[in-house]
Amino acid sequence: MLAKLKQFFGNPETPLSDEERAEHLNLAAASLLIEVVMADENMSEKEAELLPTLLTTTLNLDNADVQNLITDAKKSQQKSTSLYEFTQAINDNFNIDQKQQLILAMWQLAYADGHLCQYEDQIIRRTAELFYLRHSELIQMRNIAMEQNQKS
Repeated sequence: MLAKLKQFFGNPETPLSDEERAEHLNLAAASLLIEVVMADENMSEKEAELLPTLLTTTLNLDNADVQNLITDAKKSQQKSTSLYEFTQAINDNFNIDQKQQLILAMWQLAYADGHLCQYEDQIIRRTAELFYLRHSELIQMRNIAMEQNQKS
């Protein structure tokens, strides 16, 4: 899977099936979520519980696929050198609403453990910039996540 992801990012001209393209995009999105979770260098119990739920709802996956995706995303995230590796494919294939939903999921993970660390904030802001989202969209997604966190 990781070799195929590198092939996808390294040579966008390589023809991929729709299924392979979807797998790559899901892996890129999951890797961004893992970036947020691991920004403070540990995955809290709440983050570990929330991550599969967010992947299921944000990417419309079933529970069986999510666990494999998390494992692959952790490997991918550990080997990555920049956010650009993940955001490039998402920019080419996600619409604005999908990008906003991914940023919302990132904020939800960042607030899951009860506090926002500066590294989580930086990763989310940088990702939003790479998605070409407006600052107001970033703040709107953050406010929704904060409101949801206060209710739970």
